[in-house]
Amino acid sequence: MGFLRNWPLLLRALGPAGPVLVASLAAVRFLERLVPAVTALALAALVGVLAPPATPGTFTAALPPILVLGLVVLGGHAGEAAAAPLEYLARSRIDGAHRERIGRAVSGSRGIAALEDTANQVLLRQVRADPEHGVESTPGSGAVAALRWTCGLAGAVVTCAILARFAWWLVPVVLVPAAAHRYLRHRWSLTGADRWRTAIRGELHADVWRGASVSPSEGKDVRVFGIGDWMVDRMQGHLVEANKPLWSHIDRTLRLQWSPLLLVLAGLVPAYLLVTHGAVSGTTTVTVQTAVLAAGWSLYQALGGSADLFHMAGAARVLSSTAELRGRLAEGGRTATGGGGAADGSAPPRGRGPSRVSVIRFEDVSFTYPGTDSPVLDGVDLEIRTDELLAVVGLNGAGKSTLIKLLCGLYRPTSGRVTADGVDVATMAAGQWRSRLAVVFQDFNRYELSARENVLLGRAGPPDREALDAAAEESGFAGVLERLPRGWDTPLSRGRAGGVDLSGGQWQQLVLARALYAVLGGDVPASLLVADEPTAHLDVRTEFALFRRLEERRRETGIVLVSHRLSTVRRADRIVLLDGGRVTESGTHEELVALGGRYARMFAVQAERFRTDRTAPREGGPA
Repeated sequence: MGFLRNWPLLLRALGPAGPVLVASLAAVRFLERLVPAVTALALAALVGVLAPPATPGTFTAALPPILVLGLVVLGGHAGEAAAAPLEYLARSRIDGAHRERIGRAVSGSRGIAALEDTANQVLLRQVRADPEHGVESTPGSGAVAALRWTCGLAGAVVTCAILARFAWWLVPVVLVPAAAHRYLRHRWSLTGADRWRTAIRGELHADVWRGASVSPSEGKDVRVFGIGDWMVDRMQGHLVEANKPLWSHIDRTLRLQWSPLLLVLAGLVPAYLLVTHGAVSGTTTVTVQTAVLAAGWSLYQALGGSADLFHMAGAARVLSSTAELRGRLAEGGRTATGGGGAADGSAPPRGRGPSRVSVIRFEDVSFTYPGTDSPVLDGVDLEIRTDELLAVVGLNGAGKSTLIKLLCGLYRPTSGRVTADGVDVATMAAGQWRSRLAVVFQDFNRYELSARENVLLGRAGPPDREALDAAAEESGFAGVLERLPRGWDTPLSRGRAGGVDLSGGQWQQLVLARALYAVLGGDVPASLLVADEPTAHLDVRTEFALFRRLEERRRETGIVLVSHRLSTVRRADRIVLLDGGRVTESGTHEELVALGGRYARMFAVQAERFRTDRTAPREGGPA
């Protein structure tokens, strides 16, 4: 049965809460579950004292059960008050540990292909388990509910013992319908959790529009093009379509609430009628009747409420999805903590990752994106030396950015290999290899942090103020920094107090500073600076000054520059042209122009366009 499998799983999930907290919570909840049973005994004892004709000693005899009853009520309130903060703390620790495991599993995956996989995206949405959505349960809420149910089960055993003490036949009369009631509720909860899982794919689509509706970036398009209502309609459409099965299940459950009510009546009514008849006819006592009346309903409560069952079922689904996600991520290879193991999970031999790389080679490398048939790269052979400025050019879609991602190990070649001084980088620890690289991606991220924190992201470890200032100067960001109201401490987001936003070109300078910070500092500075269209948003003068500074650095750190502006790569030591997924031309600017091939034609077109733009008459000026 699913519940028997999930119960131990949920109890094991209590581990991050800590033994002291779990033991304290279990003790409080167990004592709380004993309240109905002890109340039944105290009431039975009190009625037993008061039922006979009163005597001078009746009051004295009634004091002990009254005192016990008062202590039980007081203890019940105290237990409930103590349980709430203990459960909150346990849930927080368990869910925090769950989020940490997910974060490490996802960020520790060797490449990004696993993050682009649709099935993994659905699993990621499932394991996020956001309780704000109302239908999702976290591992913490499920584990605490399982502990609560376990304590309730122990309380049910005590309650059954009390019932058996007065009349053994009452135990099956009440317990069997109570167990059936609990099973029915659990099945409904499991079905609800399954329906939620099927809604996740549609929720992912809705999340796109939900995020766009409150994003300042997308907000410009929303308002300029007037697509707000259309966007909300799309979001609602995805939500309605995705959640139809779940809502249908909830509607059916509400309409079938009479069935668990019948099970409650089937257990309690016969028991109450039988003991009442026995008390009236004299075959049993009012004491027994009182005990049964007090203990019967508590047995149903002890076997778990609807909310507990729902949280347990939902959390079990989250934990199973987590295990599936971690398995899928592990199949694609993982990095190791602190520089960790190789792609196959084994630790690389000492010395396999050279401290200073001299030559990187693409050896007959081909690559096809998952889910597609056409290769982006097809048999690429390329040598990259770390004492030169290499420019990679080509038309849009030629595979330039893909080449960079393969160099970084974000994808693994479909065939062929990438080597560093003869060692296949796929056999190195991913962190160890990437520490030799500093990369500026074309689609760089803009973090809503201070300017200082944005640059410090380039290298983990204690901040190096000297390297920080040098990176800003070399990237050209120092001039931007002088105009920021709080300098390095200025938040780069208008949504933060005292924050500002940067222009596209200023962001590019900051991102380049981030990469240069990785180059300029650390025990083992990066051997290669890779820049994918690093000047697309810069004006010509700023771009020219930046490349002059990069040229001066190339003897210390190799530079790979991807650019569509051929005028900016003329001074590169070597230029390679990607065309049709292959390197078709390689040489200096002068050599490639003399060759008269595709590069020469591309350069001629750009040069002619530049001359035309320079000589075109301005509006209102002389022709």
